[in-house]
Amino acid sequence: MLQFIIELPESTSLKEKRHVVNSLKHRMIRRYKVSAAEVDLHQSLAFAQIGVAVVSNSRKFGESLMQKIIKFVEDDYEGRVHDFAIFSEQYD
Repeated sequence: MLQFIIELPESTSLKEKRHVVNSLKHRMIRRYKVSAAEVDLHQSLAFAQIGVAVVSNSRKFGESLMQKIIKFVEDDYEGRVHDFAIFSEQYD
């Protein structure tokens, strides 16, 4: 699982923020075949917290995919990424 906060400096309304966040989520879902949602900071105009999840039989694959997603967001998105964290769990 990946969680990150993205700064939305150009956002002037909640409607505009949600448009930007939904566009980002759908691009991640289509490109990386993951689940994604805005998980917090719903009423903030300047920030959004996004959660991304993937289930895999390889911890290494899952963590590398999350690194690719962070790089994608940092390189291809006009907002700035703050406080990202990757979490992994393994069940036997």
